[in-house]
Amino acid sequence: MESDILKDLQEKLKLTDTEASAVREKALEPYGIYKKNLDKYRQFLASFVDEHGYPLREKSEAELETFQKYYQLKDEDVVRLKKEQEIEYQKRQAEKLLREQAEILRQEQERAENKRREAELQERLKRESSLPGIQTKPFEFDTATLTPKSAGFLDRGKTYEINRSRGRAEFFTESLGNGVVLEMVAIPGGKFLMGSPESEPERLSYESPQHPVTIQPFFMGKFTVTQTQWKAVADLPKINIDLNPDPSNFKGANRPVEQVSWDDAIEFCARLSKKTEKTYRLPSEAEWEYACRAGTTTPFYFGETITTDLANYDGNYTYGSAPKGEYRKQTTDVGKFPANPFGLFDMHGNILEWCQDEWHENYNGAPKDGSAWLIDNDNQKLLRGGSWSGIPRDCRSACRSYLARGDRSGSVGFRVVLVRGRT
Repeated sequence: MESDILKDLQEKLKLTDTEASAVREKALEPYGIYKKNLDKYRQFLASFVDEHGYPLREKSEAELETFQKYYQLKDEDVVRLKKEQEIEYQKRQAEKLLREQAEILRQEQERAENKRREAELQERLKRESSLPGIQTKPFEFDTATLTPKSAGFLDRGKTYEINRSRGRAEFFTESLGNGVVLEMVAIPGGKFLMGSPESEPERLSYESPQHPVTIQPFFMGKFTVTQTQWKAVADLPKINIDLNPDPSNFKGANRPVEQVSWDDAIEFCARLSKKTEKTYRLPSEAEWEYACRAGTTTPFYFGETITTDLANYDGNYTYGSAPKGEYRKQTTDVGKFPANPFGLFDMHGNILEWCQDEWHENYNGAPKDGSAWLIDNDNQKLLRGGSWSGIPRDCRSACRSYLARGDRSGSVGFRVVLVRGRT
């Protein structure tokens, strides 16, 4: 209609198309300015409603009225925009409620599945945890899962809560002399997918491809080797190389030993094996990841993200939507945080752990039986688990790194395994 009026005026005033276009632009200029101001108000209102919610309080209405007057907006336009935003807000709230209800249902199903797996695990442990001359006994431990408490809008402001429970596993103690013992936890055999899925945040290419691996039952150190345990074994007769009985940078009897090379760890295993007449060694990379995951498939065994309430890493950095946390700048005593479902402590963070394997750029051609990948006698050896100085991404169950076999670091230690059958 407006176009027809302008065209009629153009003919009556005998204006050229250029002159008519200039008149049209001038005539419509106030409308364009008003429309821009209306869009600014719409954007402000959307963020305002997200922050304050509905119904708006008197103070909030007054603030919006000031904004309206500044842009000289009509009441009927503001009323329409408010109604639109109220409908959108209610829609978002309904969607949020549905997400929260779905999450509650998922958690209930997960807890039921965890109970089922726990019962199955206990039955398997009874069958698999015996070795000639070894008597296991049960122990209980605290474990935890990290679940979303509040989803927030578009995951902003998402909060988590720690749900603690009691776990149960089998173990035996190995005497190292002078009252020092090594606690070895029975890990049941099973199958799992090794590596990270492509959908996992911050994954790295050398965690691919995911591949099925079958693991035989074995025993694994409940903790990384402590400084007390290291000294006890370092004092045993030499097999191949000398060992420094006190190499660690961060001193503490129950802190993990660090500043030990891969060759040092191999010598430790050799001396321990000779003393006990059992075959102790470093875990294969597959055994380590299987033991760390403990039947879980999330980035961490306690859930989709990580907090410094559950592990020791550089809390200045975050993973996913989790908040920042504490940066302790050193190792902590082993067992400070809850164990994973297998009863193993500090599998995420605190100290990186040597594995048997050589470094490979991906899993193409990797063993599927859980054995160590030893092809080229490479100088680069596998590390797993993240550390006190690392970022949370590096603490994931699937994350892998390496150092030269002779390197030592204040962020690197190890734990041992004892395997029935294969050595």
